[in-house]
Amino acid sequence: MQKIVPHLWFDKEAKEAAEFYVSVFPQSEINQITTLHDTPSGNCDIVNFNISGYSFMAISAGPYFKVNPSISFMLNFDDNNLDYTIKEMNRLWETLAKNGKIMMPLQKYPFSNYYGWVEDKYGVSWQLILNKSGENKPFITPSLMFVGNVAGKAEEATDFYLSIFKNSFRNTIAYYPAAMELEKEGSVMFTSYNIEGQEFAAMDSSLKHDFSFNEAISLVILCETQEEIDYYWQKLSAVSEAEQCGWVKDKYGISWQIVPTIMNEMMKNGTQEQINQITKAFLPMKKMDISALKKAYEGH
Repeated sequence: MQKIVPHLWFDKEAKEAAEFYVSVFPQSEINQITTLHDTPSGNCDIVNFNISGYSFMAISAGPYFKVNPSISFMLNFDDNNLDYTIKEMNRLWETLAKNGKIMMPLQKYPFSNYYGWVEDKYGVSWQLILNKSGENKPFITPSLMFVGNVAGKAEEATDFYLSIFKNSFRNTIAYYPAAMELEKEGSVMFTSYNIEGQEFAAMDSSLKHDFSFNEAISLVILCETQEEIDYYWQKLSAVSEAEQCGWVKDKYGISWQIVPTIMNEMMKNGTQEQINQITKAFLPMKKMDISALKKAYEGH
């Protein structure tokens, strides 16, 4: 099971966006759609889907947060069978760029013979990169960009995450040299790290950006026990006013959802009445209480 699942917040487009992604990427599917009733945002659609086997979640919960490039998704391509790979990169690029925004053109760069950064029509950012053969990278790597008041914090933050999660390690790290005048020397140009079998990436940028980390893209931590929920809550929550319905915000501004795996199972297998009861139970919660959720599901 994938331990950490990216969660995308939309106004009303969660189902539409998920359908778009599974139509664009090979071996992708929508796994589950659940509607929550009578939430502060009204009726909310929650969509569980996967892109080429990588799990995502999305919610339609109003116009409160807007997705931005502070968290993007790297699409890793191997230069084996190069003609096919370039063709597939071009196909994905053209589809994702339609009605979207090109941030860096798909072309040759010093760090890759073929790379581009694009924001799709729903605001989600994708980095397509051609890697050297033999690197054996996963297809999808969530990437965090530390800007604004957390610029220069990428190494510190990723060290922090590596200290929290078990079975975690850093793969590589590279720093900006003095020659790159627009970026701060010694800050992180790129780092990749592994958490519970999942690869993540991070970078600093001292340039002026009109975005920063927000709740529109959060990271869901799926927990088996209450002890696990308590552990991640204590380690990650740094902004008390952000604590709500399993959500926390860490000291770097990244939002996490600390969620029991059994909740997804109850939402999938429960009747609409049971789902309504679970919704009533968790809405007033800050930290998720597995025992209380079970009682609500069972009608107690």
